[in-house]
Amino acid sequence: MPRTPLFVSTLVMAIVCLLGCRNADNTKPSSAKETPEYFNLRPKLEKDYGYSHAVKIGDHIKISGAVSMTDSGIIIGAGNMELQMKNCYSDLEKILQHYGCTYDDVVAENIYTTSMTDFIKVSGFRNSIYKKQFPTGTWLEVKGLAISGQLIEIDMEAYKSK
Repeated sequence: MPRTPLFVSTLVMAIVCLLGCRNADNTKPSSAKETPEYFNLRPKLEKDYGYSHAVKIGDHIKISGAVSMTDSGIIIGAGNMELQMKNCYSDLEKILQHYGCTYDDVVAENIYTTSMTDFIKVSGFRNSIYKKQFPTGTWLEVKGLAISGQLIEIDMEAYKSK
């Protein structure tokens, strides 16, 4: 049976999957050796909703969506996109600082908003926090967020080499 390019590439991929992702010294990548470090910004709320606000594995940090609320879950700035956005970034900064990071370490940011028009009007605030470069990211207008009255939610990923 002749070996087609598709057959060969499929065979190679299967072998790679069976062997697993390994470094040149035949060990797993360093992030696979790391123990995840979880962080809860609002422990009671996060337990009630069933999530952790951030987790760090190796040099990578994944931060769940931040929204504008108190520690007891009350929305701050109902109807005020700018205030809610600034509160989101304030919470995100606390999480970044916990891991010894700044906004300069952010590599991806996703913004979910119930009004893209209102968000665009106040999005210039981001220029005051991203001083070196902007991260990659996506902006999406959504029908709603977890709690009625929330106008914006921001999640991000950061990379901090040792």
